[in-house]
Amino acid sequence: MLKLLPLLSLCIALPAIAQSGLTPLETRWLQAGAPVITYAREQGLPIDIVVQPQEAPNAVPMALGFDGGRCKLVLSMRGNAQAEAVLQGVPAEQRGLMIEAMTAHEIGHCQRYAQGNWHALPAGFVDPAAKSMGAAELRETRREEAYADLVALAWMHSRHLADYGSVLAWMTKVREVHPQEGGAGGSHATQAWLVLAGGKHAFDEPVPLFEQAQVLWRKGLSGDKG
Repeated sequence: MLKLLPLLSLCIALPAIAQSGLTPLETRWLQAGAPVITYAREQGLPIDIVVQPQEAPNAVPMALGFDGGRCKLVLSMRGNAQAEAVLQGVPAEQRGLMIEAMTAHEIGHCQRYAQGNWHALPAGFVDPAAKSMGAAELRETRREEAYADLVALAWMHSRHLADYGSVLAWMTKVREVHPQEGGAGGSHATQAWLVLAGGKHAFDEPVPLFEQAQVLWRKGLSGDKG
């Protein structure tokens, strides 16, 4: 999650991807995520695409920032080995699916921000860690990551049901291989919610995408004791 964006950036529109001077890697990621971005805009989410033209060797390849009341989907891929490493071990024919899932994850963040719910709990939920600033911030981040993971999975369930199991397994592995973030109690330890998403009827509710994610997210909140 980005909170402040560098001034040097290239804002593009989806129809202009092919003529925008992007690298082949940037083009592949944006094309894979295009259906998600189109859907988000159809839902009225204020989202812009920002491609960093400078090298960013240690940056998260895709992240979401907030600026001027709008969501900024930021790609930082030039000179950045992380852009390839995140998909290491994924078969070539499935990489587009994982990029699509990552894009949907970031759209989940945007939806929470646009609705004014960033770091907010639903009515009736109380955070017992609120008295400890450090613990509260960690749990707030984890809850937002969990919601975004569930948005990504709800998207894949509705659009790529045959590949849903593969995407869920990959997301679970990603959360497990970064112990400083996804380990027990970590800021990205969303495994409890991912287990819920593995249920046979996890996303069978006949409600819109974000509401499907919300249903499982609330269930996971009750068990978030870390």
